[in-house]
Amino acid sequence: MLFLQGAAYAHPNRDVLFSNINLSINRHDKIALIGNNGSGKSTLLKMLAGQLRTSEGLVKAESQPYYVPQIFGQFNDYTIAQALRIEEKMSALQEILAGQVTEANLSLLDDDWAIEERCHEAFAHWQLGALDLSQKLEMLSGGQKTKVFLAGIMIHNPEIVLLDEPSNHLDALGRGILYDYIKTTSNTLLVVSHDRTLLNLLQIVYELSKRGITIYGGNYDFYNDQKHIENEALNNDLKSKEKALRKAKETERESLERQQKLDSRGKKLQEKAGLPRISMNTLKNNAEKSTSRIKDVHAGKVDAIMQDLSQLRKEVADGDTMKIGFDDAQLHKGKILVSAENIQAGYDGKPLWNDPLSFQITSGERIVVKGLNGSGKTTLVKLISGSLAPISGNIQCAVNQSIYIDQDYSLIDNRLSIYEQAQHYNTGKLQEHEVKIRLNRFLFTKNEWDKSCENLSGGEKMRLILCCLTISNQAPDMIILDEPTNNLDIQNIEILTAAVNEYRGTLLVISHDAYFLAQINVERIIELNN
Repeated sequence: MLFLQGAAYAHPNRDVLFSNINLSINRHDKIALIGNNGSGKSTLLKMLAGQLRTSEGLVKAESQPYYVPQIFGQFNDYTIAQALRIEEKMSALQEILAGQVTEANLSLLDDDWAIEERCHEAFAHWQLGALDLSQKLEMLSGGQKTKVFLAGIMIHNPEIVLLDEPSNHLDALGRGILYDYIKTTSNTLLVVSHDRTLLNLLQIVYELSKRGITIYGGNYDFYNDQKHIENEALNNDLKSKEKALRKAKETERESLERQQKLDSRGKKLQEKAGLPRISMNTLKNNAEKSTSRIKDVHAGKVDAIMQDLSQLRKEVADGDTMKIGFDDAQLHKGKILVSAENIQAGYDGKPLWNDPLSFQITSGERIVVKGLNGSGKTTLVKLISGSLAPISGNIQCAVNQSIYIDQDYSLIDNRLSIYEQAQHYNTGKLQEHEVKIRLNRFLFTKNEWDKSCENLSGGEKMRLILCCLTISNQAPDMIILDEPTNNLDIQNIEILTAAVNEYRGTLLVISHDAYFLAQINVERIIELNN
């Protein structure tokens, strides 16, 4: 149905992203493709969709896959019809209905007289309303753009569907529609996602890594259990090999000490016996050769163990080597930090919410702000942080220090290098080597310290922000996260989850990721209705 054989891809600068990838997907399979950021998941989907050529190997599909790309605003200059690849067909239909029944128009339409009706049905199904197909995508929200491409599945009715982070930017309603599609469709699916609720709806997990593709015959929870077993076995092997290395070095030392004692005793006996100098030299050379042979034997054993140990350490998950240590916020639990009474926001004189909002936020709480796309979640955060004033009502804030991590990671200064950014948060005046130790702990190695922050991925920027917070002398009273799991791979989501769970201050989260919210133990919901 859909397969890759010996596939490889190299960037234009000839850096190899992956090689010798073999993948086979049967009809009606529903498969999750997961892997760390930069492993090549999106590239692999584009190759299967026919949008990228392989550097080596073979790609084959029984029918043309329909590809839903990850949305970054790269389609803003497209009209909806262009993005859905139906512009020519819709134009031909309109001209035919206007009387221009030409061979060219009939050929373009290809007897698809129901195309316009399918568009209306698909848009209605995805809660998009009556969209104008000539409208530019730049006028739509991120969630609406994603829904447009998802609506294309109903419009094109393909057998094979490739989805790249389809739940990004979708609100709870949109995710519910997507989950229903995943559960009920007979399409063959290959899905790249970090949404663990979605991943649990898929039958098989393919993991893309430096070793190629590893198949796990179950959903994400099954995969996660198997990875824990593998990692536990790997850590046991690592400990065993480290013990063997210590033993080998100890044996080498003891053997050399024993040989040196024998050589010393032999020399004394030789001197006492009064052997000629030439005989003494011969015996000395033999003793030195014997010591050298012992060194070589043990050095070979130690080197072999060290090579095995080095390989095992490479296979240990990066996240397992990371230690995150937040200082506790200094506020006592239960102190009122934010008090809002009948607040209302608005634009162009129009109120944003049906009813004014009243609420309190106390120190140590974990709160999620929920609402449909466009309900004003980010606006509420700006009111709480003080960067926006309400048009009516009163809001008081007693937060001394808050950190707002938005979807664009604006806390990161793209003009700085990774090391310079870390030093910017070094309020406790850590020594240079201590800052670099923390960068290494967050997977930023020596080769990356001079790398510009502008070239970091979303996951890398989130990791760098977390690293900077640990470098900073004092944890903030409040951390605000705005859709924090968007564009992060599973590894970086787990790193973020671990960091959040170690934090003891107040947490305010905007997120539609139910799995993430459950893991960070959210206690209360502020629901927005409009």
